[in-house]
Amino acid sequence: MKYFSFTLLVLFMSFTCEAGETLRKQCPPSFQKTVQNKCELVSLYDFYDSPKEHGGFRVELPKLKHSYTPQQIDLGKKLFFDPVLSKNQDMSCASCHQLEKGLADGLARSISAKDKNGKHGKLNRGTPSLWNIAFHTRFMWDGRSNSLQTQAKLPLFSEIEMGNTPENLKATLNGIPAYVDLFSQAYGEKPGVDNTAHALAAFETSLISLNSRYDRYVHGDENALTEQESRGHNAFRGFVGRCSQCHMPPLFTDGELAVIGSPQPQDVPLDKGAGDWSNDPFLLGAFRVPTLRNITRTAPYFHAGQFDSLAQVLDFYNDTRGHQAPPQLSLKLHWHIHMTAGGKLSKQDEADIVAFLASLEDEKLLPQKPISVPSGLPIDL
Repeated sequence: MKYFSFTLLVLFMSFTCEAGETLRKQCPPSFQKTVQNKCELVSLYDFYDSPKEHGGFRVELPKLKHSYTPQQIDLGKKLFFDPVLSKNQDMSCASCHQLEKGLADGLARSISAKDKNGKHGKLNRGTPSLWNIAFHTRFMWDGRSNSLQTQAKLPLFSEIEMGNTPENLKATLNGIPAYVDLFSQAYGEKPGVDNTAHALAAFETSLISLNSRYDRYVHGDENALTEQESRGHNAFRGFVGRCSQCHMPPLFTDGELAVIGSPQPQDVPLDKGAGDWSNDPFLLGAFRVPTLRNITRTAPYFHAGQFDSLAQVLDFYNDTRGHQAPPQLSLKLHWHIHMTAGGKLSKQDEADIVAFLASLEDEKLLPQKPISVPSGLPIDL
């Protein structure tokens, strides 16, 4: 009798794996489904019409370039957490973009794919957060990708990151009946490189953070910020600090590449930033301006984790122009990296700005980690 019951259980598990599951038909929270079965973001910022890029309060969000179906988003989530996307099937997107660490990984520099000895190494740069990534127009620290879908392929097929190849990825996914079924539901076709990247981009588009205490303040709650945070907000926007010149609300980034003269870690090769792919002298040493949303969750800071705390970051900006820039590079520093013209921030100003940044915390729409993934591989490796 026990053997018979066990056999039925195995058959049931095999059937569910073969037949797959039904992808979600509802959009993620904060998105509404259109008659075309696409998910569109809904936000109170939609009601504002202040001029963009002026650093004001009630500014309309930029329109998302792409919209996706609920099924594509749900499929992308499964792929995001599935180690099957990596060559050795031991790393997923979520290995570096961890839910509990602000969609980063808490490391100064991210882990690399395992070497021939089966050990992970370190990359030369850290993992950027994915919060509100869909609003960006440049991707990767050096901005070398101009679309979220294109960006998704870069770590997948990098030998030092996930180490896969387009041919192997396609063959692997088509060898898993559950994925063949799920891709049919989402795209009406078999798994491929382009629709895999499209699904990952769809899921990443749902990673929205716009419901912090700061946002409540913008929308009319005058008591949402503490007295110190309010002072920090004023210093953040003020002429001396000028933080909002690049970290513009409501996204707290302008998405541009900026040369700030960040220090070069001693144990990595000289990093030219966007200068590695562009001959534009103004892009030598340029890196993408990160969002400050949930910045308190993503230490250490800068492209290679050069600073352990936000207080150290403020000290860096408040010091002499270019004081830590790599001497080997002739950098054309961004115009705002200079605070002596109008005086320097006081130590109290710095502390107040750090306090204000905590008001940008919001992970209410953080997705839940799936219990399992279609490949059957363990999620936590």
